Amino acid sequence: MSEIAEQTENRPTSKQRLRFWLRLLKLQRHMEAVLREKLRAEFDTTLPRFDVMAALYHHRQGLRMSELSSFLKVSNGNVTGIVDRLVQDGSIIRVPVEGDRRAMVVRLTTRAREEFGHMAHVHEGWVNDLLAELSPVDAKAMIAGMDRVNQSLGESA
Repeated sequence: MSEIAEQTENRPTSKQRLRFWLRLLKLQRHMEAVLREKLRAEFDTTLPRFDVMAALYHHRQGLRMSELSSFLKVSNGNVTGIVDRLVQDGSIIRVPVEGDRRAMVVRLTTRAREEFGHMAHVHEGWVNDLLAELSPVDAKAMIAGMDRVNQSLGESA
């Protein structure tokens, strides 16, 4: 097959993938805006703060700042300010790492863990409502497709 014929044959697929990407971005932005507003109105919190607390909720033993940044795929600088405010609020504690005087692990306090559990449950309901038109079968198929793309990009699901 000639190079031009191959490019022509691949164009519809690339256009479909581009359309998918743009729709995915639009949906993500819309959902994120709705969730940001709901978190602000109902819990007087922000989405980045929610994300930090969610990561620590799932890592009960806590995380080093570099691990937290890596897990959230953001810079240390982005996480540091949020963690500092959560420490001031009494939601996070810093625990020294044994054998490394400079390192600290951050983890949720017992109170914050309980409060976040409630917040996460409410958040799950909001997401469920936003995606109510998506059947469980469609959701499973989309997850599988996204997992394949993540794997091809070297990311884990």
